[in-house]
Amino acid sequence: MFVAREPVYFPPGKPANILRGAFGVIFRRIACVSHCRDARGCELRATCAYARMFEPSALGHGPSGLADWPRPFVFRATHLDGRTIPPGETFSFDLNLFDMHNPAIAYLVLTFAQLAEDGLGPWRGRTELVEVSRIAEDGTPVTQLYDSVSLGMRDAEPMNLDLAPPDESVHRVRVRFVTPTELKSGHQIVSQPEFGVLAARIRDRLSKLRELYDDGPLTIDFRTFGERAALVRMTRCGISRVEVDRRSSRTGQVHPIGGFIGEAEYEGELGEFIPYLRAAKWTGVGRQTVWGKGELEILQG
Repeated sequence: MFVAREPVYFPPGKPANILRGAFGVIFRRIACVSHCRDARGCELRATCAYARMFEPSALGHGPSGLADWPRPFVFRATHLDGRTIPPGETFSFDLNLFDMHNPAIAYLVLTFAQLAEDGLGPWRGRTELVEVSRIAEDGTPVTQLYDSVSLGMRDAEPMNLDLAPPDESVHRVRVRFVTPTELKSGHQIVSQPEFGVLAARIRDRLSKLRELYDDGPLTIDFRTFGERAALVRMTRCGISRVEVDRRSSRTGQVHPIGGFIGEAEYEGELGEFIPYLRAAKWTGVGRQTVWGKGELEILQG
């Protein structure tokens, strides 16, 4: 949680992008050695917290040929869209962290404290980091990891997400795509979130994150999982396209980070897929999740 000392403005559609950009710049300044010019080519990158979290890539050949790894975090800051935080008001955002081997919590706290001092948003409004907490699956704080009074740091117990299907049958679900989402099938971006594509991309992302940052890939039959998911029908699709751009502070180039938002309803044998949908609330799904894209939630089941 932060307290604004000056007005802080978050432009519409860009809170997560603003946080990610400022986070990367300051994290590198804190974690990297002074002579490092390229984290990917640095001889110390195997033990560097910044390289592992912000510019992860394989030391040799990546798993399954993957050279550039998905980053082990996403920001959740949609509630700050278009808001101006006045001086004296508190605000917060979530950082979902997936690295179970070396989460580097202390580095993150130092980075956010410095980010607060340097200022946030296009106005560079200064803030103060007053508290860091781990949240439960329902979003409520459960463990205070840091506070600005004692300056103490506490270990964070990870949240465990069970992918076992529920005991009860589920035949209908409504999914809301909270932030712009882009899904690929056959190397093409799809226009609608058919359930077979959505479930397959969630499966692939969860498996890759586990493979790189936890205890190994999912131990399921990927092909039959996809076949069962393809039998689920999309009965309603109420989505719209949102166009958002981001400008790289490093290169000055502009990149599109848009996608579709809205809701879709699905019917079929959904029981085994509900835990995957719930997990995707935390990991995101599809392209460019590190910029806050691909956030979803289950509205009814």
